[in-house]
Amino acid sequence: MALKLDQQICREIGQHFVFGFHGYDVSEDVERLIREYYVGNIILMKRNVQSFEQVRSLTLKLQQIAKDAGHERPLMIGTDQENGLVSAFSKPEAGTQFPGAMTIAATASSELAEQVAFASGRELRLAGINWTYAPVCDVNSEARNPVIGVRSFGDDPKEVAKYAGAVSRGFTKARVASSLKHFPGHGDTHVDSHLALPVISKSLESLSATELVPFTSLIPDVASIMTGHMALPQLTGTATPASLSRSITTDLLRSNLGYSGVIVTDCLEMAAVAAEYGIDNGAVMALEAGADVVMICHTLERQVGAVEKTYEAVREGRLSVEELKRGGERVRRMKERFAGSWEEVLGSAEVLDSAKEEWRKLNTENTELSQLSHRAYRASTAALSEAPGVLPFKHEELVYVFTPQAESINLAVDDADGVLRDGSGRVRNTAGPSYLAFAQAVSSRAKADHVVYAVSGELPEKLGEAKAVIFATRNANTSRWQLEYLKRLREKVVSVPMVVVSTCGPYDVMGARQEGVDLRDVPVLATFEFTVPALLAAVEVIFGERQTTGRCPVVLGIE
Repeated sequence: MALKLDQQICREIGQHFVFGFHGYDVSEDVERLIREYYVGNIILMKRNVQSFEQVRSLTLKLQQIAKDAGHERPLMIGTDQENGLVSAFSKPEAGTQFPGAMTIAATASSELAEQVAFASGRELRLAGINWTYAPVCDVNSEARNPVIGVRSFGDDPKEVAKYAGAVSRGFTKARVASSLKHFPGHGDTHVDSHLALPVISKSLESLSATELVPFTSLIPDVASIMTGHMALPQLTGTATPASLSRSITTDLLRSNLGYSGVIVTDCLEMAAVAAEYGIDNGAVMALEAGADVVMICHTLERQVGAVEKTYEAVREGRLSVEELKRGGERVRRMKERFAGSWEEVLGSAEVLDSAKEEWRKLNTENTELSQLSHRAYRASTAALSEAPGVLPFKHEELVYVFTPQAESINLAVDDADGVLRDGSGRVRNTAGPSYLAFAQAVSSRAKADHVVYAVSGELPEKLGEAKAVIFATRNANTSRWQLEYLKRLREKVVSVPMVVVSTCGPYDVMGARQEGVDLRDVPVLATFEFTVPALLAAVEVIFGERQTTGRCPVVLGIE
């Protein structure tokens, strides 16, 4: 270590960070962070998840390292399990794919939302994960929002509060700490904080009427809250991100709203912080602001730099040891409630074998036909507009299935391991596995021809043979080329029955008329996410195997 401090203070500082690492097994980097820097919290990401047994083995090894290093309490081991498109723990061999926020809100059942979160939490808990960075409490009032969108429960603050509360209760019931995010609200912006700093120019009165509603209603009962990287100049008088601002973290969240649980920052390696403040200095600023835990997900050098910069700040008196200890006590209370004792965390061979068997039973219950995951997805499919007589499609007809070429969504949703793209950034599979499953589901019911359409792509030569058309969009409100392609397609197949399936944000066909796309005789379905079970549920509707029962959680104003 570059700076020498009392070991007890070093151990205290370590409890104020949550770090990520690379690989399916314990790396030298993460072992060093736990042993030498006493880091008390770890985040697992998609790059760390292969299967249930692998994750269970990994979390046990991490906990044993912490115990051997003399940690007073077990690690909090967290993950981004929002479900839906942001599901670190939803590979088939690891956990069940459950609906995300807007999809579950589309079921109009907060009871179902709580059941899903409880089931998801039980799987996480069995794998040794005791903290989830969910639910998202952002009110998605901006249709162009590039990073929240369907990760939100909708655009009505009270509805967001209702569903976020149900999800938080479900996880808590499973003894997994939840984390409301991204305080004080990331919904009303079209800037992605992974790439730049969003500026939300709203007064406290305006925030209190919308953004703060879900947080304030849930504050008494939630284990942790994640602060976001957005500037609120009307509250702070500066362009400082909320996560680094004492005006937001301490004055607003602690003092004004009375929150007494753990405050954790979003990852400081996001450009909204890293570009302007640097990660090591940003870590100290976040702790000065009143954060209890600072998150740095990716790079060892930045993680070590942040801890050592914190040592320096303590030595210089910039950071109060007493304030750190007060925050450390909040972390310890969360650990007592959700991590438990060393005996409970490490268990015995018999307990571990029992956990594996219990997970297999749970996973079967959650994923088998008509069970929880399927029930939730089937209840979520919504009709954004109807055209009587078009559906259902007939099984003997030739159906053309159009799905959009894969594009980057955002860094929260995109494949972090680069599996989808080659070394040059080119898409290996232009359809994507979910859309291949979608097309396969159609072909199991009718003759099908799958077309992956692209910017300026040509229409199929044999399109005239089509007896029906399924056209899938994915965030066409921002990727307008999809509507341009749809316009050309509509002109070519005017008399052919067509259904449009909005497979991510439901805003796709807003303004379609202004783009010259006439959808008055075209039913529009919404799945709210392009996961396989969401798309398969839509296919069931298209072929008349069930009716839509979902409702759209945002106001669209479709003509």
